Amino acid sequence: MNKYLAGLSSWVLVPVAVIQGVGVRKSAPRLPPPRGRPKGQVGEGSAAIRLLVIGDSSAAGVGADHIEHTLGPQLALCLNRVTGKPVSWRNAGANSATAAEIRDHVVPNIEERDFTHVVLAVGTNDAKNYVTRSRFKKGFGGLLYAAHARWPDARIYWSPVIAMADVPALPRALAFILGLRAAIINATGAQLCRERYGAAIDPLPIDGPEGFAIDGFHANALGYRHWAEHVCRFIQDAEQAPSSSQR
Repeated sequence: MNKYLAGLSSWVLVPVAVIQGVGVRKSAPRLPPPRGRPKGQVGEGSAAIRLLVIGDSSAAGVGADHIEHTLGPQLALCLNRVTGKPVSWRNAGANSATAAEIRDHVVPNIEERDFTHVVLAVGTNDAKNYVTRSRFKKGFGGLLYAAHARWPDARIYWSPVIAMADVPALPRALAFILGLRAAIINATGAQLCRERYGAAIDPLPIDGPEGFAIDGFHANALGYRHWAEHVCRFIQDAEQAPSSSQR
């Protein structure tokens, strides 16, 4: 289905999305952020790779009990393992944030300027909040520009929205509707990455519900590890390719 038909169909189905979305919101537990400081290092010595994971509640690690089990440190561990280099990491996430909110309220408040790798974990809230393609283009496109301006020497990667049909908390009809919105977000985001200093990672494949937290929406420790390994493979392949470069 092309982006026009996906958008039109999703707007026609707004009443269904609202009714089922309210039901999910009422039944799903609200999870706290993980315990621990949102920064650290894997390996001894001066960090050769300095990683920032920035985005929504998943970037903050909601769904895991401890910060060590979240995407940032799990990805740092994986990068350290495949490169042999010390890796520092930082998580910077905001619950329920859209791309525009990350651009406006999170990026300006990160003091460090020496990151070598920035991973954007954003787009899910844009999809479920029915952010239009034009608004997402402005918000996410602006986020890419803001990240590049603040960390001009960093490689910027974006992890797109997962398949909504694989999210246990979502009823089938709601998953289908949000899947239409996610398809628009992912297609638009991938195009913007090609144009604005970023690289879109392949969407994370989901093998089953085991990687989800008790709310059926966020990742748990196993899910974050699976996600980190997926991102790590993409980064390794992208940076080892002879033609690897970011515009």
